[in-house]
Amino acid sequence: MRIFLVFFTLIGIIHAAEKPNFIVILIDDLGATDIGCYGSKFYETPHIDQLAEDGARFKIGYSACTVCSPTRSAIMTGKYPARTHITDWIPGEKHPQAKLLIPEWQQSLPDKEVTIASLLKNQGYATCAIGKWHLSPAGPTAHGFDVMIADNHIGQPASYLSPYKNPNLPDGPRGEELTARCTEEALGFIEKNQSKPFFLYLAHFAVHTPLGGKPEVIDKYEKKALTMKPQGKPAYAAMIEAVDDSVGRIRAGLEKMNLTKNTVIIFTGDNGGLILRQTTTNLGMRSGKGDAYEGGVRVPFIVLWPGVTKAKTVIDVPVITQDIPTTLAEAAGASMHADGISLMPALTGGTMADRALYWHYPHYHGGGASPYSAIRDDHWKLVHFYENDRDELYNLATDPEEKNDIAIGHEQTKKLRLKLDAWLKETGAQIPQLNPKYQKK
Repeated sequence: MRIFLVFFTLIGIIHAAEKPNFIVILIDDLGATDIGCYGSKFYETPHIDQLAEDGARFKIGYSACTVCSPTRSAIMTGKYPARTHITDWIPGEKHPQAKLLIPEWQQSLPDKEVTIASLLKNQGYATCAIGKWHLSPAGPTAHGFDVMIADNHIGQPASYLSPYKNPNLPDGPRGEELTARCTEEALGFIEKNQSKPFFLYLAHFAVHTPLGGKPEVIDKYEKKALTMKPQGKPAYAAMIEAVDDSVGRIRAGLEKMNLTKNTVIIFTGDNGGLILRQTTTNLGMRSGKGDAYEGGVRVPFIVLWPGVTKAKTVIDVPVITQDIPTTLAEAAGASMHADGISLMPALTGGTMADRALYWHYPHYHGGGASPYSAIRDDHWKLVHFYENDRDELYNLATDPEEKNDIAIGHEQTKKLRLKLDAWLKETGAQIPQLNPKYQKK
């Protein structure tokens, strides 16, 4: 009996060792071109660029929504926000005099939803969420995470420099930077759990407003802006650099602990870059955070998977947030009932089946967006606006900046609209209705 117990214990240890560790790094409001390997000349991101150099970079990465909470629900559940009804940042904005009434949408991640954290926990993983959660009052520990660090139950920090005024993060020395502190906490979790498989969800508050960072780094970019055209504000550039430093420190920590070969790193953002007040510039893309166009929904998307991805791989196939948990579930030997698909075929040099991607935002946004739904199918993109029942159609292959609406009279308009309507019905998407109190100005 003792021999059998030892045998099965060894089998369990070997099986655990075969399971890859997962680190998902989610950056808040990161623009699609805020990284050097995605075209930025002003921001300095050598560590993220090296991550892409060593792994796979998707040229066309999409977030599940143009604002944060819906994308965060998708990264947990693998489902379209239209399906979970978490369709705006929590708690959203009030527009009682608008032309349309927004639906009674879901403002907390339901307990019934199976998250990637709970699934991996059942597979023997240690699970940790650090930083911004913004999905439910109960926080990450109610949804499969063993450890929660620094969640402040809102969408942005009070300060990026200590004192943080965060109930779930003790203040560090005065002037300590928040992104660096979250990175330190992440390294502590990894070190504590290095002998078993782990899932780390490092959801930095950066680069969300309020803009802030170390004065000396901000000064560096203020001086740089004197000799070259800035892509955004110097304080924003300092926050980008802090995120880049975080990636470098995480990779150095993994190397020191001899965990590099068995750890998957996925780096992405939750929505497009914020262009209000020239915070950043989404180079070559129309608009920004909150809006229906590419600048609002395109994000960097990098995967480093030792033994799977080949160095310097660039992948053209469009991917989206909800593909992340589906891929991790498959890698852990589990399955997930989700809308996302596994990225494994693309990551291993194969092909992925053609599919349409969808977005649904039945809300108004402070940046000026009105309720819409959208579909990208091949290189075609159709956006349907609910206020005036209007469709816009763009050929992203020839018009990546979405300057020329060709919807009127084009055969793709009807085709894509029918496909979009069918998807809205299938997901049970909530549709905005006319507001009886609306008075046309």
